[in-house]
Amino acid sequence: MSLTSLQTKLGILADGAFGPGTMKAAMAYYKLTPERAAHFFAQTAHESGGFKVFSENLNYSAQGLQGIFGKYFPGNLEESYARKPEKIANRVYASRMGNGDEASGDGWKFRGRGALQTTGKDNYSQFSKHLGKPEIIENPDLVATEYAFESAIFFFDKNKLWDICDKGVTKDIILALTKRINGGTHGLADREEKTFKYYTYVK
Repeated sequence: MSLTSLQTKLGILADGAFGPGTMKAAMAYYKLTPERAAHFFAQTAHESGGFKVFSENLNYSAQGLQGIFGKYFPGNLEESYARKPEKIANRVYASRMGNGDEASGDGWKFRGRGALQTTGKDNYSQFSKHLGKPEIIENPDLVATEYAFESAIFFFDKNKLWDICDKGVTKDIILALTKRINGGTHGLADREEKTFKYYTYVK
């Protein structure tokens, strides 16, 4: 998925710019209120690096693995996994979220994809059933390409995040939503700036 491919999907000029025209078209396409649209697209814009990254980057150095996934790499084990994304995914996502063991390859197959990084076989299965698209399980890359925003909408649906969005567009609401999505407040200033800006496009 890319911004231009989203614009093509929306049936508008694919100029790669997320301005008022794209925002309004996306709001209509996904049947969102102005408040829901502002929150949703601000959060997904931040999480996807400005609508550019729709597949998880697991190309970590040994130091990076220790800093982020330390508990999965006791001793000096990280040295043999460094800069090997597939091998890293298969280890850190093994035997959880519905995935098989490290040898199964599920960790890599069901790594994070989409505008909010759908991760794990269970989440892919739930999303696949929700859309009625069983092919997603055989070809999870569809979540990074065709269904990047649909997967994020499903996340909002499943976690009842629209209830937060419906309370309005304020810093307190953005903070509450960010904590539910991120698990903390990483990138809060950028999320706030984008939410308020996008809201001016549609209110």
